[in-house]
Amino acid sequence: MSTTLTVNGKSHTVDLPDDVPLLWVLRDAVGLTGTKFGCGVAACGACTVHIDGEAVRSCQVALADVWGDVTTIEGLGSPDNLAIIQQAWIDNQVAQCGYCQSGQIMQAADLLANNPTPTDQDIDDAMQGNLCRCGTYPKIRAAIHAAASKMQEG
Repeated sequence: MSTTLTVNGKSHTVDLPDDVPLLWVLRDAVGLTGTKFGCGVAACGACTVHIDGEAVRSCQVALADVWGDVTTIEGLGSPDNLAIIQQAWIDNQVAQCGYCQSGQIMQAADLLANNPTPTDQDIDDAMQGNLCRCGTYPKIRAAIHAAASKMQEG
């Protein structure tokens, strides 16, 4: 069965069963490998993408259940025009192994879209479902605060 979905502003028609997780649609059918497989049960956040601006775990959303436009880490910014949160990640040297970072950034982008001036507690609450095995949580928090400040500057 063919399904058409919009990913990062582009229309994609895929011929896959309705129950295939969005994660695998993005990686295998659309060819966007920035979204990572971590656990398959929505416990780690590595597969976080946005659907209609809302952060979701793509490993748990079936193709048939995608309710709107999908944004992946590749669509958040471009190499020559990074999103503010992506630049803050670089400036604060957040990534170590980097595996979880696309999911972390997508979750942080959702947080800042809904709360442009988060406290440490707001950040901890919003990011608690995104695991970083390298333990870069203090740098993640610093990057989110830096991005929030930059966004407030205009």
